[in-house]
Amino acid sequence: MPLYEHVYLARQDASVQQVEELTAQLKGVVEGLGGTISKAEYWGVKSLSYRLRKNRKAHFTLMNLDAPPAAINEIERLERLNEDVLRYLTIRVEEHEEGPSAMMRRVERDRDRDDRRGDRFDRGDRGDRGDRGDRPRDRRPRESADEPETATTTTEE
Repeated sequence: MPLYEHVYLARQDASVQQVEELTAQLKGVVEGLGGTISKAEYWGVKSLSYRLRKNRKAHFTLMNLDAPPAAINEIERLERLNEDVLRYLTIRVEEHEEGPSAMMRRVERDRDRDDRRGDRFDRGDRGDRGDRGDRPRDRRPRESADEPETATTTTEE
């Protein structure tokens, strides 16, 4: 059977439990039509690049499918009918990625970075920057005192 990666976006108003129930429903449809879901990852609520049906955020879910094309057609049909699903995308792949997806690795990397960083306002390894001396406030070249400022205005009568 062909392998697919399927991602769908659910409305931000839907609860996590509703999104998990929808994933379970789709899993039941796929298994009923002779396919399997090797991995289902809930990526959480993410901001969208632009508004979709008045939503600025959405629940993201990834599923790795090993299913016949009829099963893919059926879950896409169900998602079109479901008001909670904003968008979906199914891509046929040669093989599924082992381990966590790129989005989940990013979450782990961000969590590790925050752990290393400690307190947000802590200087960390940089230490104190010391006295930096006086610095000019305005970096634009100053006009010479000999030349008065001239403002040219035109008036039409």
